[in-house]
Amino acid sequence: MSSAFSPDQDPDDLALGQIGPALSRLRRRAPASGKDLSRNLVLNVIADAPGETTVGGLAAEMGIAQPVASRTVAACIQEGLLRRAASQADGRRTVLELTEHGEAERNRFAAEQRAAFEEITAAWSAEERIQFARLLVRYGADATAWSRRRAAGRD
Repeated sequence: MSSAFSPDQDPDDLALGQIGPALSRLRRRAPASGKDLSRNLVLNVIADAPGETTVGGLAAEMGIAQPVASRTVAACIQEGLLRRAASQADGRRTVLELTEHGEAERNRFAAEQRAAFEEITAAWSAEERIQFARLLVRYGADATAWSRRRAAGRD
């Protein structure tokens, strides 16, 4: 690791300083192709959204440009993972919905990720696995809430 270590540095502070690189390594080591990762992200964002999701909303949530989101959505529609539908709140807007095939792919991705997690953590105790899983899920939920608060503050 490239972080400079000094003997008088607090070990807990050193561990906290490694959060960014560790999260980056997790993202790079995901057991899927780049195409699968993009599709999985799109499917999860749409499935987890508290309301309707548009292409613009998807782009904002993923932190990507709208043309990139549009191309990714078009590919997902072509593969039968998503469909466009009229908004129930405002019929002039087009929203994105998962298809049955999209939900099945989302479940397949989740199963692959669980299998990889179990293989990677095979040497961990059952208690360590569950604790880490709970904390990681909590981190994800809190990160989503934090991101939405920040986005709302910019409006």
